[in-house]
Amino acid sequence: QVQLVESGGGLVQAGGSLRLSCAASGSILSINGMGWYRQAPGKQRELVAGVFSGGVTNYADSVKGRFTISRDKNTVYLQMNGLKPEDTAVYYCNAAIKLRYSSPANDYWGQGTQVTVSS
Repeated sequence: QVQLVESGGGLVQAGGSLRLSCAASGSILSINGMGWYRQAPGKQRELVAGVFSGGVTNYADSVKGRFTISRDKNTVYLQMNGLKPEDTAVYYCNAAIKLRYSSPANDYWGQGTQVTVSS
């Protein structure tokens, strides 16, 4: 069993900051990569940021320069600065987790955390 537990969402004024955390637990052999996605009402889920082996990161163009993703073992963080109303969404943690040497890595998702940015 694998669990991804998120925390850190909330309501903030435009220009403010929030820090999201996501901790993976369970019978984990290794984690290939971790990331954050978001889904606003009426829109598709989109990648916000990802961090991969070797510390390689990537970001959606809309958050570059404002958001920073980092990882410490089985926990991934998303530092969000300069928040805008258009950042309002449910943010989901994702991890590609390998449970056994003989099995491929599978995607796991957190339950989602609401981020609301008021203008």
